[in-house]
Amino acid sequence: MHTLYDSDTYSVTHMLANAVAADLPPDTLKAGEQLLIVPALARHGFEIVDKRTNKEVYLDGSWAELFQQQITAWQRKTPTQEEVEDTLEQYAELAQNPVVIH
Repeated sequence: MHTLYDSDTYSVTHMLANAVAADLPPDTLKAGEQLLIVPALARHGFEIVDKRTNKEVYLDGSWAELFQQQITAWQRKTPTQEEVEDTLEQYAELAQNPVVIH
């Protein structure tokens, strides 16, 4: 889990699929190496929290792919905070789930 963006209005977290270490004989890996196996149905996603409304939306599948494309575009051309917030506001309109702390 990686926080990608955090402002007074929004928070964006990248949720990564859990990878597990493989049990292999010690002679198959170089010193310090560890082989990770990602589950066959591993999916990553993005959680966007609208702090003004205390609601969140989780993007996975094709929504996550679209959002990843937006992040890639931002990496090519650094946006202003206003541009980022405007984009996040569009996604936040999908938010239905109240933020609950366990």
